[in-house]
Amino acid sequence: MNAPPLLRMNRISKSFGAVRALVDVDFQVDRHEIVALVGDNAAGKSTLARIIAGVHQPTSGTMLLNGEPAVFSKPAAAQARGIATVFQGLALADNLDVTANIFLGREIRVNGLLAEERMEQMAREYLDRLNARIANPRTPVAQLSAGQRQCVAIARTLVGDPQLVVLDEPTASLSVAQTAEVLNHIQGLRTLGLGVVLISHSLTDVRAVADRIDVLRHGRMNGSFTAPHDAYEEIIAAITGATTVRR
Repeated sequence: MNAPPLLRMNRISKSFGAVRALVDVDFQVDRHEIVALVGDNAAGKSTLARIIAGVHQPTSGTMLLNGEPAVFSKPAAAQARGIATVFQGLALADNLDVTANIFLGREIRVNGLLAEERMEQMAREYLDRLNARIANPRTPVAQLSAGQRQCVAIARTLVGDPQLVVLDEPTASLSVAQTAEVLNHIQGLRTLGLGVVLISHSLTDVRAVADRIDVLRHGRMNGSFTAPHDAYEEIIAAITGATTVRR
């Protein structure tokens, strides 16, 4: 018997007053899979991500995690079930080093004291898993490049031993070299066996790493494409509404 999808969302709708942000959206992510969510501004991408992360609760519809019902009243509940999210703000503390940021809020203590050596060793392991170019985990975050800062935020998700990682515009405002570095980190998450939801405005980026590209338009799913095999023009047509290819 085949294992159920890591995440399955069925007919998810979300309304904010009279505004229908999502309408009957079906969405699925498997283990070892990167699924990109693309679409114009206000397409519903961030709303869907926030429902997965437990920030919002759907107005209607069901969500299953490993085949079991998943209803998250708050982000901590989603984290407890193995869902980690990196929003655009990153929420890094510039006055702290890499290790302290990775374990921020989840510090390891032994007999009431911070286990600094253990945390540093684990931070190195997390960074190595992502093939990070950060030589010293004691480097202050303020001294890192934008790409390295994104890597620290991604590495921080590994502390909770997640099953699914949601990344909201992780390559926004990065240089070409920094973007390539971050995309490599995202592929590292898939190699670790995790499911990844990648939200991005850059088709070039998502086609480079995603297994599948799902298009949202005006809160509705308007197409699912295999990356990078489906034509760029087909995906653009689904984003702009030139074609309606809903599942």
